[in-house]
Amino acid sequence: MSQPKIATPTDELPKDVADLAAAVGSLPAEYRSRLETLMYRVVDSTKRRRRILNLVQEALSQLRLDMKYLVFDLEATRRERDALQRGSDDEHPRGEN
Repeated sequence: MSQPKIATPTDELPKDVADLAAAVGSLPAEYRSRLETLMYRVVDSTKRRRRILNLVQEALSQLRLDMKYLVFDLEATRRERDALQRGSDDEHPRGEN
């Protein structure tokens, strides 16, 4: 069973992790075999963190957009309320019954 490649250009690993993977890959076979399993774990966790970070950034962007819509809706509702109150006050001035 062969292990997957540690890094490809599209993986977008941080430079220090990619450098470490390259250094481990250039070691003699006996040392490399000891370190590759650990290196795969580091690479996998780095990729997982990157995916999680991207998901969090997308969620924050969506939250910002949703907040803008909510603020717009709140302001529109307040304007409508104020307009209705002004219309009601015009029809029934205070002090008159």
